[in-house]
Amino acid sequence: MKGYTRRQFVQDLIAGVIVAIVALPLSIALAISSGVSPEKGIYTAIIAGFLISALGGSRVQIGGPTAAFMVIISGIVAAYGVDGLMIATFMAGIMMVLFGLMKLGSVIKFIPYTITTGFTSGIAVTILVSQLKDFFGLEVSLPGEFLEKCKVYAANIGSIDIQVLLIGLLALLIMIFWPKVTQKVPGTLVALIVTAAIVKIFNLDVPTIGSRFASLSSSLPSFIAPSITFDKVKSLLEPAFTIAFLGSVESLLSAVVADGMIGSKHRSNTELIGQGIANMGSALFGGIPATGAIARTVTNIKNGGRTPVAGIVHSITLLLILVLFMPYAKMIPLTSLAAVLILVAYNMSSWREFVSLFKSPKSDILVLLVTFLMTVFFDLVKAIEIGIVLAAMLFMKRMADVSEVKVRNMDAGEENEENVEGADSDDAELPKTKIFRGVLIYEINGAFFFGAADKFVDAMAEVSKETKILIIKMKHVPAMDATALHAFSNIVRLCKKKKITLLVTGVQEQPKHVLDKAGITDLIGEDHMFSGLGSAVGYVQERAAAAGVKPV
Repeated sequence: MKGYTRRQFVQDLIAGVIVAIVALPLSIALAISSGVSPEKGIYTAIIAGFLISALGGSRVQIGGPTAAFMVIISGIVAAYGVDGLMIATFMAGIMMVLFGLMKLGSVIKFIPYTITTGFTSGIAVTILVSQLKDFFGLEVSLPGEFLEKCKVYAANIGSIDIQVLLIGLLALLIMIFWPKVTQKVPGTLVALIVTAAIVKIFNLDVPTIGSRFASLSSSLPSFIAPSITFDKVKSLLEPAFTIAFLGSVESLLSAVVADGMIGSKHRSNTELIGQGIANMGSALFGGIPATGAIARTVTNIKNGGRTPVAGIVHSITLLLILVLFMPYAKMIPLTSLAAVLILVAYNMSSWREFVSLFKSPKSDILVLLVTFLMTVFFDLVKAIEIGIVLAAMLFMKRMADVSEVKVRNMDAGEENEENVEGADSDDAELPKTKIFRGVLIYEINGAFFFGAADKFVDAMAEVSKETKILIIKMKHVPAMDATALHAFSNIVRLCKKKKITLLVTGVQEQPKHVLDKAGITDLIGEDHMFSGLGSAVGYVQERAAAAGVKPV
């Protein structure tokens, strides 16, 4: 806020008001589709939106309810009620604060793009299918499963209400083409006002918010203490973690997008702490989960918002709208709100990016499709869990595939001489004539971890009675883990048992620390640790000369 000017305040004020107008219909639509009353969506945008702007790590982030949470929220409400949703949201807030305090803001960026694209596209499909009921005016009860929903739609396709459908299509067309007229007035607001006016003036039999929610509160958010039990907390841990994880990823992605637009740099851990406090605040005042909203954040930036003041103005504006104009929201047709979310689903589907990922390696395509299908046919919790585990396993396999252990005998002839000499351009030159029998070289390339340790174990079979000296070259080993350490310690003990001289070359910092800590360096001896292969071979030559052994 240093150097804050009156001119910037005016720009923040205008941006905040415009963002509030954009957020209003989205907050209502998302609340209804999540299985809670419309005002809870606005409560979330007011409380969480204010706290995210005031306490977060991004200058221009706009927070509130987003479509990504819709599926999770509706599932929690169906299983545990609104009370359960409040507890899960509060728990998720605590988790997000802990993420920030543990400085995990930079770790979340390692979530593979295939997973974020897969579950985002899957959520988009789920949202689209869930909105067809209101968009078509079907009087049916929808089951929770995706396939069952499709069966219900197929069985009731003949009972589509044409009047409702036409109002929905009109709202959709206005939102698509209005931006070509002007960018200053949001198309969603125009679509809702126009369709509500048509339904009211012509007294059309089209379901509205008022027909579904008889009492629509315009009162200020009030503090609510949910009934907490240990069993509830235990059963809601998994959904709460999903909210925390998804909220963290979405808010940081939004912050990164904002950084690119304004040339700034957000503080990821501070952002997570702010998001966590915002979710805790939202839960205590009857709201639903919130996170950074990319579309609203971009709208804020495009309209001149450059400081947290814009986000705070957006919250205050929504508060005024809640108190003064909420009763008029009863006239909004449900099909128009469904149209809003159908357009949101299309925009968040990222179908172009989804299709482009099919040019990626097969393992990435597998992660993308599994995450997408799990999101659509099962649920987001399992999709994220399985997607991350699968991505990690495939990554480890890929790393294991590129890791290798080469075994070379120094008495294997001319071909071996060329291999030893050409193994590394920056190794000391190895004389072709100084080749000795009984000298074995292990060259480990790549990460030395549990996925590649078996190659090292297999290579140990090359150690025979004729082996007198074993050289392990580790110049290209950036890291090693406990499994690799175990395999390494086994060969150290094998060398001790068979009285084989063990030499180790080119050990990098992390593997050296692991070997030192485990006491393996002491077993090998510092005088048997060399900086390069040339130095180790020089040591072999000196020993051979001292013992009167002639090279072959």
